[in-house]
Amino acid sequence: MGLSSRSAVAIHALTMLARWSDRSLTSAEIADSLASNPVLVRRILGSLRDADLVWSTEGRGGGWSLARAPREITLYDAYTAVEAGPILSRHAHPPSAECEVGRNIQALLEVEFRDAERAMEERLGRTTIADLRRQVLAIERELALPR
Repeated sequence: MGLSSRSAVAIHALTMLARWSDRSLTSAEIADSLASNPVLVRRILGSLRDADLVWSTEGRGGGWSLARAPREITLYDAYTAVEAGPILSRHAHPPSAECEVGRNIQALLEVEFRDAERAMEERLGRTTIADLRRQVLAIERELALPR
């Protein structure tokens, strides 16, 4: 299927929940930060809930919260919660077996694509939501310094 914007939305939402961990956030609050639609955000949050990364409470004062400590949630966790299939798209249909490139390219690309996907998985697995929260706060502190 390939990488979509769902991963970025999920990571954004998780980072917001980590930033304001002292209270639950509504999907509307998260959608405002994303400049997006709350319905889309609720779908993403539902996938994150299914992966046990967030939980929600209903009613007045309800909303979404992290189900784990931010240091226990990696960007790869967020990715796998919302994306389906391989990161890099494969041929939609088998190429021609009559062509020397066509009959060999799928096997060659499979090796290259798998290596690239493993590298991405490893990299996303090294960064946690706590790391992003820390970086956001550091940037904000720097911006607040008098010049």
